[in-house]
Amino acid sequence: MSVQFEMASGAAILTFNNPPLNVVGKALRVGLAEALERAVAAGAERIILTGAGQNFAAGADAKEFDHPAQPPHLNDVLASLVMLPIPTIAAIHGAALGGGLEIALACRYRIATSDAMLGLPEVTLGIIPGAGGTQRLPRLIGLKAALDLIWQGRRISGAEALALGAIDAVSDDPLAAAKALGNDVLGKALNPDFRPAPTADPEAVASALAQAKKRAFGQIAPPLAIQMIADSASQTIETALLRERQIFLELRASDQARALRHVFFAERSAQSQGKSYPAPKRDINAAIVVGGGTMGAAIAYTLALVGIAVTVVETDTAGQSRAKANVTGLIAQGVARGTLTQARADAVTARINFTIGYTDLPPVDLAIEAAFENMAVKQTIFAALQAALPETTILASNTSYLDVNIIAQGISTPGRFLGLHFFAPAHIMKLLEIVKATQTASKTLAATFGLAKRLGKIPVLAGVCDGFIGNRILTRYRQAADLELLNGAQPKDVDQIMQKFGLAMGPYLAQDMSGLDIAYANRQRQNLRHRTDLRYVTIADTLVEDLKRLGCKTNAGWYDYDAGEAKPSARVAACIAAASAKAGILPQASRLEDIAERLMLAMISEAVAILDEGIAARPQDIDLVMVHGYGFPRWRGGLMHYADSLGPTLLVERLERLTAKDPLSWSVPPLLRKLAHDGRSIDSLNHPGAKP
Repeated sequence: MSVQFEMASGAAILTFNNPPLNVVGKALRVGLAEALERAVAAGAERIILTGAGQNFAAGADAKEFDHPAQPPHLNDVLASLVMLPIPTIAAIHGAALGGGLEIALACRYRIATSDAMLGLPEVTLGIIPGAGGTQRLPRLIGLKAALDLIWQGRRISGAEALALGAIDAVSDDPLAAAKALGNDVLGKALNPDFRPAPTADPEAVASALAQAKKRAFGQIAPPLAIQMIADSASQTIETALLRERQIFLELRASDQARALRHVFFAERSAQSQGKSYPAPKRDINAAIVVGGGTMGAAIAYTLALVGIAVTVVETDTAGQSRAKANVTGLIAQGVARGTLTQARADAVTARINFTIGYTDLPPVDLAIEAAFENMAVKQTIFAALQAALPETTILASNTSYLDVNIIAQGISTPGRFLGLHFFAPAHIMKLLEIVKATQTASKTLAATFGLAKRLGKIPVLAGVCDGFIGNRILTRYRQAADLELLNGAQPKDVDQIMQKFGLAMGPYLAQDMSGLDIAYANRQRQNLRHRTDLRYVTIADTLVEDLKRLGCKTNAGWYDYDAGEAKPSARVAACIAAASAKAGILPQASRLEDIAERLMLAMISEAVAILDEGIAARPQDIDLVMVHGYGFPRWRGGLMHYADSLGPTLLVERLERLTAKDPLSWSVPPLLRKLAHDGRSIDSLNHPGAKP
């Protein structure tokens, strides 16, 4: 049964039993409604709600959201729970999220373990709490605290929930504490519905709306959640609960909610990929990172955070000193931001050692090369690692672009080699591209998928090509943006419209942040300037070669920088005009929306080619790469989900128009044409066994 019923010493114990998360689907709602009626009929003196296994109830069953809402609805079940004459207690352990926490909020009394996880994360799925969360939580903890939790979808521990007033007590055994709770204490407890409305706080509401506009730009749910919380101070709870439910149902059917559910399920699928490989014989407990620069230091820090002993290898004393400074700086930042306690910081520090050269390296489970993008340098490093380490050590390159099959050529046991492409900053970015070389063994992939899970990363399996999935799409995106400059746009125009589309920043500001010399070196390696199969724009090369503008680090790149503020540059505008004239192009005004459409078409076209070539196994993998690695708006569902919102037929029509005007820059991917012809969506390729 989804809800188990037990009578013990006058207490009706209702246990949610929908493993492993006890999600609140239809069966559990039916079971809860029936169990409440049964408790009343049995003459229970108190009702205790708890969860089987490791969780209380971890939210609604999001799979139901793609179908019409089925009764009994949770808000109706909780309305009955609130009106019971019998005292109700929520005994919480593990996760009490979304609808699970709303069940607890509808009780008179709440007891949780100190490490329980509570929250109302509905906005992260494009909806708002729909069963009382926006009304009952403010009555317990006040308007400002409720705003902070709900519009951001923030999760808190049981200890923090007690401090805020969201729960009434903390116990190592909430169920036992609920049974033992004195009648005098329980008799004084009031359900939130019968508590006073929270005090209005216009300043807190205005602040939350301003933050949501900045941090959740383009998203519908956060401001609506904020408004509903604000209304809890002025509307009757009956009126507000009806309005909350109405908004919940409207949002549930919205495009944004569908997009966010798509990403949510794609993440779950990615994190379970390791199950398709043989279970690793042992965990990765010790690692080597070659190179202690910005990326290498962050990788070492990331590994040490989860308990892995790390040795950072550098070439000389100066490099070793820089590596130590980089790692120490990351640890200090963690302490300063409150993400690390001093005790944990000390433990992380103790796990990281530094050495020069490859003699006397410890026998480790994993060695990651994080040197700069030079094939000869990387091959030299792996030759040294192969000589110094056991054959059981997994060898991985953090290369962003280079052919991992070529890097692996000198390795005598190539089955243990692969690419592990972390994204900067490695300790923050959740994406990890796992690049399978031709001879990478299944057991090697199994171990690295396990590592990704341990690190809290979103793993995406990628094939071998220049730039793999994400950087290959990024290259095409930048090429298309440069074409817009030739045709009359300015960097600010392109950045402005892409930010309006929902990206964290446009391509030119992003290049200035990372450094124009990095992309320049990659173009030189690819020898793009001398290729005849594409239209090459030389503006960026001119900025680096002639004007020495490398971005923020030189206070001059695509923009001029004054006290850190980016301003349009007259010198860059002159370079653009000169490049247009040399190409024989007469600049023309273009709607910003047209620019955004063309850049999206360029990325979609490249992504479909990546699918066709088997570099990415599924469209949803590309969505995860773009969302977690490149700031593509999550609420648009990722690049491929967004492409499906337009449809293959329309995409083909628009690409055909562009191809007719400029066949050197545009083409229609054969796979996209085939999908349009067959009347299939891109999403159809996500399903098991689907073939292009």
